[in-house]
Amino acid sequence: MPPMEEEEEAAAATPTPLPKKRGRPRKDKPKEEREREETPAEKMREKRQPHHASTVDEKYMQWKSLVPVLYDWLANHNLLWPSLSCRWGPQLEQGKFKNRQRLYLSEQTDGSVPNTLVIANCEVVKSRVAAAEHVAEFNEEARSPFVKKYKTIIHPGEVNRIRELPQNNNIVATHTDCPEVFIWDVEAQPNRHAVLGAADSRPDLVLTGHQENAEFALAMCPTEPLVLSGGRDKSVVLWSIQDHVSTLTTDAATKPAGSSGSVIKSADNSTIGPRGIFQGHEDTVEDVQFCPSSAQEFCSVGDDSCLILWDARVGLNPTVKVEKAHNADLHCVDWNPHDSNLILTGYSLRPLIFLVLTELWDMKYFVCGILLNVDQNGLWSADQSVRMFDRRNLISNGVGSPIHKFEGHKAAVLCVQWSPDRPSVFGSSAEDGLLNIWDYEKVGETREHGGRTPHSPAGLFFQHAGHRDKVVDFHWNAADPWTIVSVSDDCDTSGGGGTLQIWRMSDLIYRPEEEVVAELEKFKSHVIECTSKS
Repeated sequence: MPPMEEEEEAAAATPTPLPKKRGRPRKDKPKEEREREETPAEKMREKRQPHHASTVDEKYMQWKSLVPVLYDWLANHNLLWPSLSCRWGPQLEQGKFKNRQRLYLSEQTDGSVPNTLVIANCEVVKSRVAAAEHVAEFNEEARSPFVKKYKTIIHPGEVNRIRELPQNNNIVATHTDCPEVFIWDVEAQPNRHAVLGAADSRPDLVLTGHQENAEFALAMCPTEPLVLSGGRDKSVVLWSIQDHVSTLTTDAATKPAGSSGSVIKSADNSTIGPRGIFQGHEDTVEDVQFCPSSAQEFCSVGDDSCLILWDARVGLNPTVKVEKAHNADLHCVDWNPHDSNLILTGYSLRPLIFLVLTELWDMKYFVCGILLNVDQNGLWSADQSVRMFDRRNLISNGVGSPIHKFEGHKAAVLCVQWSPDRPSVFGSSAEDGLLNIWDYEKVGETREHGGRTPHSPAGLFFQHAGHRDKVVDFHWNAADPWTIVSVSDDCDTSGGGGTLQIWRMSDLIYRPEEEVVAELEKFKSHVIECTSKS
């Protein structure tokens, strides 16, 4: 048996301590002080917890009974530790019935073992290959045979965000709880055993320039080997790793396996300073993103409620600054790959607000998901919606003016991301354990004809309900359209780590209606025959 599989089995056999809560860590405080700080909304949530658990279980069992009908393929993988980030890597091999592809995960431990960056191999079953019985029969308490751990990197600090470099399939960047950004050649890095006391793996490159911690705002340029970051120092920092990418593989093999922390001496030629430091935010920069068609244009959002557009060609100051993009913190931003104006945000880890901004493929709209506002009782409550803005008329009376609100979640929205394949399709995940798939082009159709379901929210055409707790991250698979990896934080409901699911909805759901009807007509007699026998 390979050493990695032995390690996994041993870990599975040993009871694991309760993992720490996912999200931006809060300083440990005395119990009395925590109780004084507890809000009425938090007390209300505690009282409702038993009912919430039963509702989640009920919803999950209903969903599981429909899996063979709704999904072309689904793999459920139980995690030992919570994961803050899940990302698809390069496709490694194409087979007759399935393809092999890299998958990147983080492991956020409680300190009994080190935090790790996990590189896994995933067998992605091709469309219309898996039998319905196979799709339905999975054990939610076990690890999936489709996901195999390939390599473990012992990360200096928890892995808050993972981003892959489009120009080099082996290079990824990670953010942690320190000012530096780490660059890793995952193929050249040695495989490590995550045991207590093990030395940290040594990054192939360390990017310096932040004056305070930079934990979440991280992006890789799609056209050039550039890295973008934001942090608590209110700055956006840009690096170029052009001179280092070609030497990472050869240099990494000769470097020591261990490192004393996040600082690597510049004499080792493994530290690089910034190309530019951009100032314009008045609070922590929470997320950054490159324009898909320009290496010199990027945007950022922060706790100052601002959305800022930058252009490195014209200097270090903002080119466009949207004050009060919303009247609260903005936490995530992503740029639609179909158009140079599409921006997507969606990662709220503080109990104030979550904002999702994106512009549709026709270069006119933004989508914005607002998490929290004050309800009529004065308590904090989730807005539970995704909102769309017209960029040409983004602001009205100093605040964002949405032209449409997508309502389908029953708790705070955590992440929104556009499909890499369909320009009008995007997904949103939330604390209600749901991952909704929307199509803006179906909004008018829903209003005019009532949609496929009379009471379904406008634009919503699929709802993934396979997670029992909040879905903290998901990623569309660019190499296999309509295949999604999603991860949930199941610590509260299971006492364990998290749940990773890889799934693809049935193509009968998103294909044109006339095609679906024509295909089903071919099997009409067979269905009638089976029904009569039953």
